[in-house]
Parts: sequence; C-alpha cells; structure tokens
Amino acid sequence: MTDTPKYGFDTLQIHAGAKPDPATGARQIPIYQTTAYVFRDADHAAKLFNLQEVGYIYSRLTNPTVGALAERIAVLEGGVGAVCCSSGHAAQIMALFPLMEPGCNIVASTRLYGGTVQQFSNTIRKFGWSCTFVDFDDLDAVAAAIDENTRAVFCESIANPGGYITDLDAISAVSDKAGLPLIVDNTSATPYLCRPIEHGATLVVHSTTKYLTGNGTVTGGCVVDSGKFNWAASGKFPSLAAPEPAYHGLNFYEALGGMAFTFHSIAIGLRDLGMTMNPQGAHYTLMGIETLSLRMEKHVENAQKLAKWLENDPRIDFVTYAGLESSPYYERVAKICPKGAGALFTFAVKGGYDACVKLVDNLQLFSHVANLGDTRSLIIHSASTTHRQLTAAQQEAAGAAPNVVRLSIGVEDADDLIADLDQALAKATA
Repeated sequence: MTDTPKYGFDTLQIHAGAKPDPATGARQIPIYQTTAYVFRDADHAAKLFNLQEVGYIYSRLTNPTVGALAERIAVLEGGVGAVCCSSGHAAQIMALFPLMEPGCNIVASTRLYGGTVQQFSNTIRKFGWSCTFVDFDDLDAVAAAIDENTRAVFCESIANPGGYITDLDAISAVSDKAGLPLIVDNTSATPYLCRPIEHGATLVVHSTTKYLTGNGTVTGGCVVDSGKFNWAASGKFPSLAAPEPAYHGLNFYEALGGMAFTFHSIAIGLRDLGMTMNPQGAHYTLMGIETLSLRMEKHVENAQKLAKWLENDPRIDFVTYAGLESSPYYERVAKICPKGAGALFTFAVKGGYDACVKLVDNLQLFSHVANLGDTRSLIIHSASTTHRQLTAAQQEAAGAAPNVVRLSIGVEDADDLIADLDQALAKATA
C-alpha cells in the first residue's frame, strides 16, 4: 500500500499494511502471538542481524501484527517508516533516544500534556538530558532557547488539555534554521485532522491509546519518521550518522538513508529499551483505525456544538476550543487542521476549584477518567489529577488552572451531552 498514494484516506485507513494472510487467506490481520521466528538457515539469520534483509527475529523487535500497524500509521501520516511501542510516553523516549547524549537538551512547548511536562522536567534528567520550556507562540523565544547542545524541538499539534493549535509551519522554520529535527505529538489531532510532516515535522509521535484505537481498550505508542532529515549534516547525531558502537559500528544513515531512524529504533531502541507493543494490542488499534475518519468527523461535529453552547452559558468564564471564532487560534484551524479543530478543549467554571469538583461529581453521561480520545465523552479536572505534579505557574502555562476542566468529546448524541452538562453545572454553581 505504500506504493499507492492515489488511494484516499478512508481507503488507506482500512487497507494500508493489510494483506490476506498467505498461509490461510484470512482477510483480517491475524494476531501473531509468538515470541520468535524460525530462520531458513544460518545465512538467513546472519543477514537479518546485519540488516541486509528485512524479516522477523524476535517479537521484542518486530512482529507481523505490530508491523502492520506501524505501516498503516506511517502511510496515514505520510512517513517512510514507523515503530510501535508500549505507550505514548514510551514513544517520546523512543523518539529522543537516537538523538540524545548526556548533556544534550530539547526545547519544548509549555502547552503539553502534564505527564509529558513531568517526563521532560524530571525523568529525562536521569539520562543526563534536559528540557527548556518555551511559549511556542513566541517564535523569537523558541529560537533564543536553542543552543549548541539542543538536539530537538518538541510540541503538540493540538495541545492537551486546552486544544491550542500550534503553528507548525512557523515552528518548523525555526527548527530548520537551527538544523534540528522537529518532533510533533499528533495524538489529539490524528493524521485525519493534521499531517505534521506536511508542515515540516521530522518525527511524529502518537499515543495510539487515544483516538487511533478509539475505544479505551489498550495502551500503545508510535513514532513515525518523515525520512526527510539529513542526520549527517551537522555532526550532532552520531548514533544515526557515525559508526554506532551499539550495533557493531554500523553507520545507519550511510547504510539506510531515509530509513535510518526507523531501523535504529527497532534494532537498538526496542532491542535495548524493550518498550514493545503486544500483538493483541496492535490488533485492537488496527481495527480502531478502520473507522478513524468516521469517528473524527463526529468528534469534531459534537465538540463544535458543545463548545458553542458552553461559550454562551453565563456559568462559564471561558472556553478554549480553537474552532470558536473567539479563539486566538481560530485562524490556524484552516491551515493546520483543515478538517476541524479536534474534540479536546477546556472551559473555566465560575466558582473555581470547588465548582469544578462538584461538576465532575454530578455528571451522569460523561465519564470521569484520566484518558482522552474515546468514543465516550470524558471529563477530568486536570489541576487535581493529570497536572497536579506541576507548579501553579506550570499549570497556568499548560492551560490547566484550578478553575478549569478538560473535556474529550465523544460520538454520542450532542443534545444528550449538553443536557448532562447543564444539569451538573446547575448543581455545581448553585
């Protein structure tokens, strides 16, 4: 399917990476529940380990079911390759792993999921890496934050929790000028609403747990490689463009060109970090992607209706949905997310923290969970949950202030969702 770009998105979300099983003729991709694969002979085994031939060795590295999912996501994103792993957080580490060394840093947006802020603020320091957080609406500040030790620029296409839309074209111009890869988390948008590679992204990461699977059943992550970055241009990426001691001195970029990142992530990243996606989880996500466009259209339609209703409600201080004309990001929707502003946004309740807690406790149809991208509508008070580990200033910068709740709008009847919010707001603000 990677050689048939004439197919549209709706066709590719069903057929990319999927072929009838050669052994049985099974039309749906089987769950290859196996740890290892028999080599034809000793020469075949040697070629696989030398990356002279593509095939299967051990399921920590590659698996046919997981490989089909990686190909499908890569095709939908317009990349040359992808690697799937155990979660969205794992995908972020997988994306950085070939780029970083002790003493290196990344420049990231302040508008990120709270768990990502935590990962970049504290956890990556254990590897000797660091992160500088910058308001990505201030392009001069982004450029100024980059120094000789910076190895990547990181942002979300539609930022969690506020639904802010990043000007990817402008940010990629900054990263290109600095000779750095731009990594874009496209979880909230999915490739149906936004294709970051077309806006200059080098790598795209996903929590496949969310909209790609769409039913709240499995966790997973994916890193998609654009294949367009010259890893040898600056000398800053020796794992990819110099002899790699972790793989008998192979120069991945010299040997594999545009596929260097993908093969490095499999041959070394998955081999040594072990952040493997299980084949049953990959199967669930493959089935979810088959209806991605249908679900995203309904998600967006519902989100637009609920955001407009909330904006006109006197019990609400503000709504952050970028699809509203009042949003400062409204003009970016047509450029970055032409099919809609997504289904993730926040709103502030008059009455502050206490009113938010009462609202959450009185909802009947919305599910109070730490997740997003489900077919069901979800709500969470970020300041007391997903962003509680952040400082007050970080919560404000991320759009998760104490008077704010986050909605992930599902595909139910919009009128039913509005009625549920209405009755809960009445109790929360009484």
